[in-house]
Amino acid sequence: MNELEYKELLDGIFRRFPSVQSAGFSGDAYKPGLDNMVRFLEVLGNPHKEFRCVHVAGTNGKGSVCNMLASAFAATGCKTGLYTSPHILDFRERMRIVDEVRGDNPKAENKGPWPLGCPTDPTAFGSNTPKAENKGLWPSGYSPDKPIWYLVPKEYVFQFLKQWAGTFDRLRLSFFEITTGMAFKWFADEGVDVAVIEVGLGGRLDSTNVITPELSIITSIGLDHCDLLGDSLEKIAYEKAGIIKPGVPVVIGEYRPETAPVFRQVASERKSPIFFAEESGLRTVYPKAETSQIRLDLQGEYQRANLRTVLTALGVLGMPGRAGHDEGPSLPAATGNLTAAVREAIAHTAARTGFGGRWEHLSEDPLVICDIGHNAHALSHNFPQLEGMMESGVYDCLIIVYAVMADKDLDAILPLMPRCAHYIFTTPKGKRALPAAKIQEKYDDYGLRTVYPKAAVAIDDVQEAVREALKTASAYKKPIIYIGGSTFAVAEAKPIFQKEANQK
Repeated sequence: MNELEYKELLDGIFRRFPSVQSAGFSGDAYKPGLDNMVRFLEVLGNPHKEFRCVHVAGTNGKGSVCNMLASAFAATGCKTGLYTSPHILDFRERMRIVDEVRGDNPKAENKGPWPLGCPTDPTAFGSNTPKAENKGLWPSGYSPDKPIWYLVPKEYVFQFLKQWAGTFDRLRLSFFEITTGMAFKWFADEGVDVAVIEVGLGGRLDSTNVITPELSIITSIGLDHCDLLGDSLEKIAYEKAGIIKPGVPVVIGEYRPETAPVFRQVASERKSPIFFAEESGLRTVYPKAETSQIRLDLQGEYQRANLRTVLTALGVLGMPGRAGHDEGPSLPAATGNLTAAVREAIAHTAARTGFGGRWEHLSEDPLVICDIGHNAHALSHNFPQLEGMMESGVYDCLIIVYAVMADKDLDAILPLMPRCAHYIFTTPKGKRALPAAKIQEKYDDYGLRTVYPKAAVAIDDVQEAVREALKTASAYKKPIIYIGGSTFAVAEAKPIFQKEANQK
């Protein structure tokens, strides 16, 4: 296989089996239901049954929670698979392994014994805080902020797509079904101890819902994909609750009076212990103050809620008597205070797992932040944080480069937009994007007026829009540029700053 062969094969898969990310929720891109996925996994040898897993659903926060958990698991010595979507720059971002020993070099030899609390020493989970005299037990070169992840190799992707091409056609699989099967097979082939699996859409009918996890997590509920999941919070909560399995505990990250009864009802019917992170009795294990003691490298203010969810999840995994807890290799338990290693691992999640696109700083001078939050629920956190930064008096200009997909509820987003900003509306590549001129038209119709005389312009090309933002920012002493509203906008903007960083 050479690079050209790989690219041609991957491009062919994208054309024949379009992803929801590029084609939207129609045709072959979105096929709700589990029958085809079950058949596909049977052909692959049911790889999803060869490792333990945690299943994460929710409107927002899924990716952040998944990455924090993967970093925490790896800190206890578990070789951890991480399956998330969408990808930003490289298709393979969807499938990663986070491994304290092999780190970011998958060909490196395993060096030294496992850390405290590894699967070969289950009694150590959650009870031993590494001390100076124990440093020799950590892998060579251990550092809490060292990248320890690697992507599925291109060779593996190439061989998988060639080997199972006939099965894709015979079962009429969707892009997401193919990707999910590939991830499960790779994790099994790599011998992961545990995998953290993010739901693609909804939960009940999502392709990932073939697994029986150690723990289910539902992060938050907001009005998104209403045409597919329902037009109310209660209906969407029911779809997300589809990942709750009989007897398997579930953690609910966000308490809402509209959705809590739905989760309680489903959990009761399935005899699944349920824990709300905002009101959980686990505060005796992880008091509220614990979240403020961990300084995350994931910098959005909304990450505090995700952190609370993660700490609750770790507490539940460590509870005595949890189903399956004493059978087979242990997961990182937390039957007491957090270990120093796990605490540091969570704090350095972005660096350790390669997680980006969430309040990510692309530049410090000027300050450029990108975030793939794209619905009203996510932007109701992001936009107020930007306003708070401006109100602090530290910054003298806010420039927002904004794009949105045509299927998003722009009417719900417009009232959230800061009035203290310049806006540069733009159009990412792809059929789903709402043209920049259309965004500006709706913006003008809404009547949003900011403190700037020419508050909004439309520039179709994302990179040109970013360069215009940088030009505008150059007239100020302490500007902020925020790039968001769409994963595609972030994906097209990031290479500008990567190129500049490589040139320095």
